[in-house]
Amino acid sequence: MYSYEDRIRAVRLYVELGKRGAATVRQLGYPTIRALNRWHKQYQRGHDLPAGYVRLRPKYSAEEKQAAVDHYLNHGQCLAWTSKSLAYPGRGTLARWVDEQRPEARKRIVGKVGALPQPRETKEAAVIELCMRQESARVIAQRVGVSRPTLYNWKNELLGREVPTTMKRHNDPPLASERTALEGQVESLQRDIQQLQLEYDLLKKANELLKKDLGIDLHLLTNREKTLLVDALRQTYPLSQLFGALGLARSSYFYHRARLQVAEKYAGLRDVITEIFKGNHSCYGYRRMRAALVRRNISLSEKVLRRLMKQEGLAVSTARRRRYGSYLGEISPAPENLINRDFRAAAPNEKWLTDITEFQISAGKVYLSPIIDCFDGLVISWSIGMRPDAEFVNTMLDAAIETMAKRDSRPVIHSDRGAHYRWPGWLTRISDAGLVRSMSRKGCTPDNAACEGFFGRLKTEFFYSRNWKTTSIEQFIKEVDAYIRWYNEKRIKISLGSLSPLEYREKLGLAA
Repeated sequence: MYSYEDRIRAVRLYVELGKRGAATVRQLGYPTIRALNRWHKQYQRGHDLPAGYVRLRPKYSAEEKQAAVDHYLNHGQCLAWTSKSLAYPGRGTLARWVDEQRPEARKRIVGKVGALPQPRETKEAAVIELCMRQESARVIAQRVGVSRPTLYNWKNELLGREVPTTMKRHNDPPLASERTALEGQVESLQRDIQQLQLEYDLLKKANELLKKDLGIDLHLLTNREKTLLVDALRQTYPLSQLFGALGLARSSYFYHRARLQVAEKYAGLRDVITEIFKGNHSCYGYRRMRAALVRRNISLSEKVLRRLMKQEGLAVSTARRRRYGSYLGEISPAPENLINRDFRAAAPNEKWLTDITEFQISAGKVYLSPIIDCFDGLVISWSIGMRPDAEFVNTMLDAAIETMAKRDSRPVIHSDRGAHYRWPGWLTRISDAGLVRSMSRKGCTPDNAACEGFFGRLKTEFFYSRNWKTTSIEQFIKEVDAYIRWYNEKRIKISLGSLSPLEYREKLGLAA
């Protein structure tokens, strides 16, 4: 990589500098310190230095060398500045190029070993010229014969680093122009303060009215929300300033303001809708909500009602959970499926449905077994307990039979194929009361869909939407019992003419 002459030059300079490898590499720009040590050892042993291979193409072209030398001569003759500006070559290499092309250019700026320092008088004169600033620092340094960094080092040596490099007095501007500039700065600062205050007030109102985070981007708000902010601050700031800060068009503001004024006529109605929704286990959708309003002589379109419920956050829970399954296998012959998915009944006590469902809360498990009349969905009887055993379903059946003691009817009682409906106690009660048994097909839940639908409504409206972590078993059983009574007496069913099951029977004269 390096010629024989390059290696000899490096070794000789290395010896002249007292075997200081770093200084030699810094001055020549080549090679590495390890290579220099290896060349010196070979030279001491009296061996000829290997010439190595000859670079087929020079590392730097003649144009690059000339450009580096020209930059050095035209920009203050500073090796470090030229190397930093052009990103090539090393300072040692650049010094060699300058020596080859212009040897006289470096004789007065590159110090030699043993050179005499500049006298103090020369330093003081140069520093005075530097501080007076009649000429540039580069011109002063060239006239003295030193580099700019050396000139500044003299200043630091004589005056200290804290003294500024210029002591030239500036002419004071006229008083009038200075006053005008200061007034302009004051006005600019006042505008900035007012703009910041406006942004703070907007963010504060967005937090109060819209429940937004204080770091919200105001331009991401809807035009309706921006209109609310403008109305809240229009007494404090001009409309044009508010429009500009929010990025709101003037026409959009007046459009949404008119819409908001129209919406205010439903302010009282919102409270009524919320009261009905929360007073009915938060389970009324817009259809039953509209029916409840009609019962209060309030007429409202479906679209308006749905919009108001959405704005008030009145949404019915739709979560689902797994259901309890009591099937234990075929333990006795099963009767036919007499219902066959026909859950319509022309009169009460024609078709009864029953099943068992499970509630799992923190305090434990609770089971519910109802009997439902297909005529109007009335829950004839129900049993709530902690163990789904034979007594659990038998007591429910006894209570249902008591309700029809004075009626001449033989209801069909339909269930799944669970073991509860095949035990001797259940079969004996069925036979004594003259009831007709019917069972779903094996593993076919839709055969008892009406009873499963009741469980789904019960859990969606009552169970899933509430937190039962702190509720005891006794309290939960009371809550379930209260819900079923509300379901029979007050809960609106659209299919019954917006009446509850008991209200429907009273209207038909069928109440017990």
